[in-house]
Formats: sequence, structure tokens, C-alpha cells
Amino acid sequence: MRAEILTIGDEILIGQIVNTNTVWIAQQLNLAGIKVAHMASVSDNAQEIIAAFNDAMKRADFVFITGGLGPTKDDITKKTFAEFFNVTLVLDETVLEDVSSFSTKRGRELTEINRQQAFVPEGCLVIRNSSGTAPGMWMKKNNTVFVSMPGVPFEMKDMMTQTVLPKIVRENKLPKIYHKTVLTQGIGESALAEIIESWEDALAPKNIKLAYLPQPGLVRLRLSTYGENTDDLMQRVENEIVSLRPMIEKYIFGYEEYGAEPPGIEKIVSDLLREKGKTLAVAESCTGGYISSLFTAIAGASEIFKGAIVPYTNEAKHCLVKVD
Repeated sequence: MRAEILTIGDEILIGQIVNTNTVWIAQQLNLAGIKVAHMASVSDNAQEIIAAFNDAMKRADFVFITGGLGPTKDDITKKTFAEFFNVTLVLDETVLEDVSSFSTKRGRELTEINRQQAFVPEGCLVIRNSSGTAPGMWMKKNNTVFVSMPGVPFEMKDMMTQTVLPKIVRENKLPKIYHKTVLTQGIGESALAEIIESWEDALAPKNIKLAYLPQPGLVRLRLSTYGENTDDLMQRVENEIVSLRPMIEKYIFGYEEYGAEPPGIEKIVSDLLREKGKTLAVAESCTGGYISSLFTAIAGASEIFKGAIVPYTNEAKHCLVKVD
């Protein structure tokens, strides 16, 4: 099962907002067993949106679309959606009730512009919006399902978790996809690749894919696989990590489970200090107290963090921490 994610809106293409929707949707699809084959952002232009729909239909079983469902004139996704499926927009009484109720609860009158939100493409499956006024839409063309949702993150997430994903899981036999990431520091990507080359070469026949994810100060190694049984996938990946560990043990500082909050190095260090009954004090200059703020943001930091001095000028360094 392959998916494509399309985000619609000029505000994304000009860099005015960060596209967090795509990241969240991709993660949820992976956890459900759906591979994301392609991602794209499209401007508020009907021709470009339809072209993107046609391209996506060639690649994907599901196309997830966010954005452009608001009540104003620059929101053209719904009209373009109807044009793509060659249908007209019709009034949906259930959506009208939802929109009317939404306005009443907030002490507002139902305006004509809000009433227009209740028009949906004829024949679409309406995805009700319990957090806003723009309904989602589910339609199928040439064996590809198109799911259009609002760009407002909390509205989109509610639709995905309450309606869209449960429907997909219920109606399709999906494989399991599993990712686990090994966190390393103190060694560069190229040097790391040389050390683990033979281990990496042995992964492909076992249907495990390795990805190098370098960033300043560390390299993340993500192992990915898919199959029918999650426990089996987890065990296979864990076995490979056990084989990897002796090769680069001094560089490994932690692990990241896909879908869980990634552990920062400060959290890992804090846990190790607690485990070993040790404490930490910091003298930091150019970081301006940033290291201290990372540690003190962790609940219970006083158990392991003694405090810090932030001597910024040379004079302060001489006097407070006796720097030569």
C-alpha cells in the first residue's frame, strides 16, 4: 500500500509557515503499515492542483491532501476537487448542521460564507469536522483514494485519528512497518560507514534497510523493515543492533523508537547520571547558559544537576573559573 501526501497553499511555498502536517501524516501512515512514496507542496492554483492529483494517481493507492478548505476566496481545494472528479458541489445537510452548531456555540450567526462550507462534491464520503467548519472529503478515482482535509493541524489530526486511519485499517490488510534508530556521536558518517561496512552489507538479504542521518555532532542510524508480525520485526532489528553494538559501542549514546518522542542527549545523560549516582556541574561561556537550560528543563533535574557558572568575558573566566 503506497501513499502520497500533498499540501496545498502558497504560504508553504513562500516559507511563511512550516509544513508540520506532512511530517505528522507520514509518521502515522508508517505506524499503520502504509509506505509513503512521495510528498509535494502545491500552490493555490487549480491547474497545478489537478496536475498534482493526476501525477499522484499514477504512483499511489492513497493520496492525502491538506489545505485550501477554508471559507475564503483563496481556498480553492474543494472546487478543484469537484472539478477533478467531474462533479458539482451539493449542499450536505449534516455538514450544514455541524457548521450551524459550531457557529451557535460560539455566539455567532451563520453567515452565507460559512454556509458555503456545507457544500461538498457530489458523491463524496464526508469526513465530519468536530473541531472546525470545513468537512473532509473521501473520493476514489481509478483505484486511487483521495482524502482531502483542512490544513489546520488539530482539525486534520482529529480527522485522521478518528475517521481516516480507522477506516483504512478496517478495510485493508496492511503490513507492519518497523523503524528503530541507533544514536551515535564522536564519529563522522564516512568513518562510521567504514567500520560497519560488512555488517551493513549483510542487512539487505534480511530485508532490513539502513539509513544514515547525520546532523551536527551526531549520526543517527535508522534500521527499517516490514512484514506481517510486529514482534518478529522488532526481534530481527534488535538482533542486528546486538551484532552492531560491539563494533561502535563507544560511539552509541542512545536509541530512538519510531513514533515516540526522540530522546535528547541531555535526557540520556541525565538518566545515566541517575543510574550511576553521579552529579553534574557546568561552566559554559559561548553557549550562554544553554546547556544548563537543557538539563533544568528535565523533570527532577535537581537530583543530578548541581548548577552552572556562565562566565562570558575573559575577566569573568579568570576570576570565576580560573581560566589561564
